[in-house]
Amino acid sequence: MSAKSRDEHNRWRNITVGFRVSPEENEQLNEAVALSGLPKQEYCYRRCMQRDIVVQPNPRVYKALKTTMEKILSEFQRLSDAGGVTDEMRDTLALLSATLSGMKGDDADGI
Repeated sequence: MSAKSRDEHNRWRNITVGFRVSPEENEQLNEAVALSGLPKQEYCYRRCMQRDIVVQPNPRVYKALKTTMEKILSEFQRLSDAGGVTDEMRDTLALLSATLSGMKGDDADGI
């Protein structure tokens, strides 16, 4: 059995909460988690409790931003011929914009 540990506020977190998502929602959640720089559990916990997600710039967040921007660029290039942009792309672009603005110091509220 593993050693029991408490979080930074000396709380036990021994209750599991789970929920189902579609593959598209899972992809969107994973992107948001990667862009936040937080572990998925902490990201979901903060969002559910309506707490601010403050992005701390680090190499992992930078890589996630770069990868997501490259993906969006290639998708926009593909769609330039087809002529359509999805709602998921708009949401991801808005999240990226808020993250980059927050990292730049334009928005002190975080995401």
